[in-house]
Amino acid sequence: MPRTPPAHGSAPQNPEPMPDAPQPAPAPQAPQKKSAGRDLGAAIGVGLGLGVVIVASLFVVKAVFVGVIAVAVVVGLWELTSRLQERKDIKAPLVPLAVGGAAMVVAGYVRDAEGAWVAMALTALAVLVWRMTQPPEGYLKDVTAGVFAAFYVPFLATFVAMLLTAHDGPYRVLTFLILTVVSDTGAYAVGWRFGRHKLAPRISPGKTREGLLGAVAFAMVAGALCMQFLIDDGAWWQGLLLGLAVAASATLGDLGESMIKRDLGIKDMGTLLPGHGGIMDRLDSLLPTAPVVWLLMVLFVGST
Repeated sequence: MPRTPPAHGSAPQNPEPMPDAPQPAPAPQAPQKKSAGRDLGAAIGVGLGLGVVIVASLFVVKAVFVGVIAVAVVVGLWELTSRLQERKDIKAPLVPLAVGGAAMVVAGYVRDAEGAWVAMALTALAVLVWRMTQPPEGYLKDVTAGVFAAFYVPFLATFVAMLLTAHDGPYRVLTFLILTVVSDTGAYAVGWRFGRHKLAPRISPGKTREGLLGAVAFAMVAGALCMQFLIDDGAWWQGLLLGLAVAASATLGDLGESMIKRDLGIKDMGTLLPGHGGIMDRLDSLLPTAPVVWLLMVLFVGST
């Protein structure tokens, strides 16, 4: 039969496909800038504020600076034990750690290394006894974490107080702080701009080998200047060695706390310092660097 033509005004049943309309080309995307991952404005402001407080207490009355160290130690212990309990259900006893930690710093300042070791031993004993007041389940892991916390935070911080006991103690502590900060800054600046090869990607993906070289270079230059102009009887070549050692210890300290935080599944130990995290996030490179600087200062220029 002949097909009936479609009625006037009706659409054909199988219309011809229309060609796709030309689509506008996507706008080119601007290259993404590298980000530090933190509020740099807040970080700089908090860092400067802490620096003013530390330097002011350091050069006004030595005992005040010892108190600043003790407060930082107690807060750091609180952050560490809180994260251990939240993430791993490890109940390291805070009370004996806080009391013993503050006493450890004071003992190191008053009685030097001997006082620090005695206070460390008594703090460990207090942790063992204090935990006995609770059920035995988990005793071993709790006291192990407690002894680790006592060594990691207050005992290492005691070396800062021991630096202060020398006749030029404030300048030794200032050198220690300058070199650690300069090392961290050099690692960040060079790594951010030139970093291509990861240093320890499983621990801290942001760290690069180029950043480590930047830390070494910055710290060695700062060390030479500090030893030459701030430390009595110091020499520039001693500062080069000191800077190299600080860059190594600060990097290892940062990686060590990164390992702890990865095990706990957290980014920061706390939120007390805007742009920085917690106190422990600022002490990570300072704590292991303190005994290194103390030892090299004793070898280079003596302990008094």
